[in-house]
Amino acid sequence: MSVRKLRDALVLMGAFVALLWMLQVFNWADGYRLDVDFGILPHNVSRLPEIFTAPFLHISWQHIEGNTVPLFVLGVLAAYRGIKKFLLMTLIVAVVSGLAVWLFQSGSEATVGASGLIFGYFGYVVARGFFDRNLLDIGVGIVAGLLYWTILQVAIPGTPGISWIGHLGGLFGGLLAAWLLRERPAVGAGAGGWTTGIGRGAASPASPPRSAAPARTTPARTTPAGEHPGTGQHPGSRAAADLLRELDEKGI
Repeated sequence: MSVRKLRDALVLMGAFVALLWMLQVFNWADGYRLDVDFGILPHNVSRLPEIFTAPFLHISWQHIEGNTVPLFVLGVLAAYRGIKKFLLMTLIVAVVSGLAVWLFQSGSEATVGASGLIFGYFGYVVARGFFDRNLLDIGVGIVAGLLYWTILQVAIPGTPGISWIGHLGGLFGGLLAAWLLRERPAVGAGAGGWTTGIGRGAASPASPPRSAAPARTTPARTTPAGEHPGTGQHPGSRAAADLLRELDEKGI
């Protein structure tokens, strides 16, 4: 985990929440017609694309107020490993949750709300650490589970006015995304591929050993034929020198 990635997650989720509130203002001002036009209608083929628009809309101020805090907190916890993976995970959750509503929900009323994303983020955060074998993410998932385990109550069938199918679909989508987007064991991971998740930078490769300098040989001095090694003189030259020295000693 890095400070930069955490900052990016905070900025992204802050912008996302701000967008939801802006849409809520327009939706409220227009008598919530956006819910009718862009909500998911079960079994209606022409309204299948609305699985991508329904998470941005809410039916009341109480609805969006109840979703804002868990959406922001769980979204940040899901995004601090990287924005690209988070966006792909969000797409998976939106599709699985939306399809669950479109396929299995009864009635003809439009379904909207970010609750499916919230359940998806919850499932992803709780399961991610186990699939990635990341101890830090497991700790984050445990904390998230302790904080928000009560939201699972609205995924129980029979809760009035609640699309428990969308919630359950979102939860399954988050678990599926955690498995599909699991990481390979990081460089430097411990036995079994487990890692603390604190320092994931790959170890820099060791410097290659310095090549030994090639051995250099000094060409041996070739002694010409007839020359005594170490003197550099020809035998004839030496004899002439001895003769001249003897003549000089005799005064000749």
